[in-house]
Amino acid sequence: MSSIEIGNYILARLEQLKVRRMFGVPGDFNLGFLDLVEDHSTVDWVGNCNELNSAYAADGYARVHETSLGVVLTTFGVGELSAINGIAGAFSEIVPVLHIVGVPSTTQQKAKALLHHTLGDGRYDAYTKAAEQFTIAQGHITDKETAAAQIDRVLTECLIKARPVYLTLPTNLVYEKIPADGLEIPLPRAQPANDADAENAALEEIVKIVGGAEVEGGDVVILVDACAIRHDARKEVDALVRKTGFPVYVSPMGKTAVSESYERFGGIYMGSISHPDVKHKVESAKVILSIGSIKSDFNTGNFTYSIPTARAIEFHSDHTKVFHATFPAVGMKQLLPLLTARLQPTTNAVSVPNFNLNAVLPDESNSIISQAWLWPRLSHFFRPHDVIVAETGTSNFGLMEVPMPEGALFVSQMLWGSIGWAVGSTLGAAFAARDLGFGGRTILCIGDGSIQLTVQELSVMLRHGLTPIIFLLNNAGYTIERCIRGPERKYNDISNWKWTKLLEVLGDLDGVESRSYTVKTKAELSALLDTPEFANGKKMQLVEIMMEKQDAPRALKIQTAMGSGSYDF
Repeated sequence: MSSIEIGNYILARLEQLKVRRMFGVPGDFNLGFLDLVEDHSTVDWVGNCNELNSAYAADGYARVHETSLGVVLTTFGVGELSAINGIAGAFSEIVPVLHIVGVPSTTQQKAKALLHHTLGDGRYDAYTKAAEQFTIAQGHITDKETAAAQIDRVLTECLIKARPVYLTLPTNLVYEKIPADGLEIPLPRAQPANDADAENAALEEIVKIVGGAEVEGGDVVILVDACAIRHDARKEVDALVRKTGFPVYVSPMGKTAVSESYERFGGIYMGSISHPDVKHKVESAKVILSIGSIKSDFNTGNFTYSIPTARAIEFHSDHTKVFHATFPAVGMKQLLPLLTARLQPTTNAVSVPNFNLNAVLPDESNSIISQAWLWPRLSHFFRPHDVIVAETGTSNFGLMEVPMPEGALFVSQMLWGSIGWAVGSTLGAAFAARDLGFGGRTILCIGDGSIQLTVQELSVMLRHGLTPIIFLLNNAGYTIERCIRGPERKYNDISNWKWTKLLEVLGDLDGVESRSYTVKTKAELSALLDTPEFANGKKMQLVEIMMEKQDAPRALKIQTAMGSGSYDF
């Protein structure tokens, strides 16, 4: 029987799962494992400026590398707690991330030694208790007999439930040898098989309901949300959409879950914030097939979804709801292909105008770069297979309402909404896009306030030769917060930076690996976007876009004016 070090067993499993990058920060309790990582032929160590950014990067990597997971490595205590906001965001948004923590030796833990990075009171379980709140499973390697089982268990939970997991690796066990034969058994990735009787009952009921609606001439529409992406159901959704021809809409969090160039795609549905025609089409449908919904405040237009239970069939990863009836243990990944096979193309195949998404530039006579003009103008710049990352705030709401080309991937964090997340996420997304050979560019849209939180990761992008295009909105502070409250308050102001010198400071010392620009007018921005050298994205580029302080996208203005529990004053 062959053997393998515990540290290399972890790396072998990650290699099987097609993980190519590990993010994190070195610390004395993880250095032994890091030696193995650095010597590994497939898993590459990235190295971040801080642990929070590394967690954001692992999140972004997992979102783009949809059949794999993100990995972040930190050290005990100080490192893992710094990463915890990013891990919590991945949990909230259903993103699979493995958090590996290098911890003191098992002997030191048992003795409750007064080590650095401890709380000084012997509580070696304090950080684990914190991690339990933000991870779906926790594994503690305490001996070589159970190490492989612990590793395989948490990785399996991460893959199947698409949420973060936590794994501790003591310094004295990294090089302990364990049997390698377990690596011959692939880890399961799919949800457990649906309960056959429940699945058949749900299927028969759905086919009957949809068929009855068609006979009566009522509309059947499909509404796709983020969990269809997170639980690897893109292909199943696409097959259902194209076989039936039912009009299909997406939620904000589900943007690019289906092709926005598809002729039966109708746009974005977000409750009362939707275009009136989209709102009418969805809410008046006789049956709504809702796939992977996440009914959070921003995703539903402040809970203004108006989809009665009596007309909604909901498909989730581990259950299905048909009107008021729930079918446990009937997941969408396995149910959707069976449903597609049973349904016939719609007889109500009238055209589906795309009301929400258009790239029509507003008729503005001035030269000011407005929010209403910027986002449709950028949409003309996007290309197939681009990865487009939007920061929480104006960028997210602005990009939500413009079309994305075929094969483009939209990445945003609407539920957790941690400002600054997009910089680290862009790092991870750019690596994943490069590793997978997407062929498009990685584009980040972010405000001057948000980027100041996590700007250090631009240096990591430069160090690794990544070439994102960064559109930086310079509108003098926190615009989304100004929309919520305090439009003239000092707490929404920030210090202005010399943005065009930023990349030089952060690593491009000779100014040859990047380019930076400032644009102040519509004509200047359009001329830059139309320049082939810029558009080809062969080097890292930052564009500072000068904008009005109080301007905001349409959807953001409406959302904040409506208010919600978090900002209803």
